[in-house]
Amino acid sequence: MLNAQDRAIVKATVPLLESGGEALTTHFYKLMLSEYPQVRPLFNQAHQASGDQPRALANGVLMYARHIDQLEQLGGLVGQIINKHVALQILPEHYPIVGSCLLRAIEEVLGKEIATPEVIAAWGAAYQQLADILIGAEADVYAQKEAAPGGWRGARDFKLVQRVDESSEIVSFYFAPVDGGAILKADPGQYIGLQLIIDGTEQRRNYSLSALSDAGQYRISVKREAGGKVSNYLHEQMAVGDSIKLFPPSGEFTLSASDKPLVLISGGVGITPTLPMLEAALESGRLVHFIHCARNGAVHAFRDWVDGLAARHPQVKRFYCYAEDDGVSEPADAVGLLTAEQLNAWLPKERDVDAYFLGPKGFMATVKGHLKGLGVPEAQSRYEFFGPASALE
Repeated sequence: MLNAQDRAIVKATVPLLESGGEALTTHFYKLMLSEYPQVRPLFNQAHQASGDQPRALANGVLMYARHIDQLEQLGGLVGQIINKHVALQILPEHYPIVGSCLLRAIEEVLGKEIATPEVIAAWGAAYQQLADILIGAEADVYAQKEAAPGGWRGARDFKLVQRVDESSEIVSFYFAPVDGGAILKADPGQYIGLQLIIDGTEQRRNYSLSALSDAGQYRISVKREAGGKVSNYLHEQMAVGDSIKLFPPSGEFTLSASDKPLVLISGGVGITPTLPMLEAALESGRLVHFIHCARNGAVHAFRDWVDGLAARHPQVKRFYCYAEDDGVSEPADAVGLLTAEQLNAWLPKERDVDAYFLGPKGFMATVKGHLKGLGVPEAQSRYEFFGPASALE
């Protein structure tokens, strides 16, 4: 536990973090990734280049400093961090590296007049407190996943048994364990971690599972991203029969048991975690409103599959919105960006619903605002980020 003096010093740095937190975390990543190559695979370099990762860390550090007296006020942030860490296999030996680089960044960015020995000592104690919390919680999760039926710890060898083109830019990959054993059942909405060697360099990524794992396989559906090292490797070089190492499923953005109408709203490749959610909801007979937005029909994945489910299950209502009409594909229910008026027409009349939405950050910010304005309770409006978490304004 931190003493009163350390907590007071950490809280006193909040104004500095509000104004200069991103500069501090950018310098932190520069130090760590240049001096400790062993941790580079744990970080997506595209998120570094875009600034998303430094911004997300700056927000996390700020939230921690603000609530240093009442860590329970951090809410779901700690759980999100734990799940991301577990999916990428963050281990106790990584924490001292992060801590030393963070303290160096504080000293070098703020300067020794502000980052006095007392400030550095307080932040060192604060970081160790957080590290101890995360290490303990992650150890419990690793043990639980290893002990569960079909579970394992660390990397496990899988092979690609099928690949399917779902649209002009999304391909599905089906993985089965090389050892032929059972696999850990994933909750609808979870993701798995991949470990690959590309051009001699280790890469790790998380991808949402796009189907239930009941068949003894894991399916991910990957959009080819311009310049994306892993997505392009999977699209261009991953062939049936090839091996890959996977980490166990993880994630808290999962379908909760409920008898309320379910609303699933996705944009682009954000459709992936909503697919197993839709499958699972059918088993309970829940009313489902499935709303998907895509750039056009050519890039719209899984349309035929969703249409087939809707035809067989009257409780499923599906609606599509395309930003543009390509003049070739089957038309959508609406063309243009998703408006509040259009969403209002597609939601159940009773707004006591469970809403889950995922897609590009701007899309999610718009959907969040629309749902609130249309009377969906905020506590029943759930979302997750593909990459580093940030605020939805």
